[in-house]
Amino acid sequence: MRRIGVLMNLAADDKEGQARLDAFVQALSDLGWKNANNVQIDTCWGAGDTNRFHQCAADLVALAPDIILAASASTMDPLLNRTRSIPIVFTQVPDPVGSGYVKSLARPGGNVTGFTQFDFSMAGKWLGLLKTIEPNLTRAIVLRDVDTTGAGQFGAIQTAARSIGVEVIPTGVRNRSDIENAVTDFARFPKGGLIVTGSAPAAAHRDLIITLAGRHRLPAIYPFRYFAHSGGLLSYGPTTIDPYMRAAGYVDRILKGEKPANLPVQAPTRYELVINMKTARALGLEVPRTLLADEVIE
Repeated sequence: MRRIGVLMNLAADDKEGQARLDAFVQALSDLGWKNANNVQIDTCWGAGDTNRFHQCAADLVALAPDIILAASASTMDPLLNRTRSIPIVFTQVPDPVGSGYVKSLARPGGNVTGFTQFDFSMAGKWLGLLKTIEPNLTRAIVLRDVDTTGAGQFGAIQTAARSIGVEVIPTGVRNRSDIENAVTDFARFPKGGLIVTGSAPAAAHRDLIITLAGRHRLPAIYPFRYFAHSGGLLSYGPTTIDPYMRAAGYVDRILKGEKPANLPVQAPTRYELVINMKTARALGLEVPRTLLADEVIE
């Protein structure tokens, strides 16, 4: 029986995390890999905690799996500190080349390949959308994972900021305390907004971030649909389920003998805009008709 390790970035009781894992397992099943039949899937849930990621990585590598699925950039360094030989397929990593996980997107090299979180240029649209819904915006805090670089992503935000005259303030966070302190300090000054980039801390503590944005009346944009469904104002980004289904295809190919070094890193192909009108009304914002959303939450 073959063995697959899975290091998830969310908690075991997180519905979003479970939906991602279920999609991966179902896609594997469709390809002929049935859990507890011809493959054993061992899952460890990191719950957005750095120490937990390292423990999970150690536990999974100790099982000597044939391959590991790594959910998000936060899981990559802990895994690569433990193995440079076990194949790793990642999902939702913003900058795999800049972070040193692969040599290039076309020819990854080494034991790693997978699916990027965003095309860098897309990150600049977050600020533009925020400015569209709040024309008085002059400052924006950008919440990032302190343990990953995301340089290309933030560079796109900076470029957009220069063109529309908004000051952007990058802020690295690891945990609830970091998030609460950063947002509370930033909100002391007027005409501010919040950009939440895709990261393990943001995903794990999304309810806290959304609560803080509402408490301090900060217009905020988030990277994925489930943030808007949880009460966030706007989300713009790719579906979070699709890369797990696509990752199953790479896992299948690697289990059948292909090398991760030869499988190109792939980017999302579609992005979705979701607007939460209830939150917009609570903030006293009027959503322009020019914002054509894929989904409007009333």
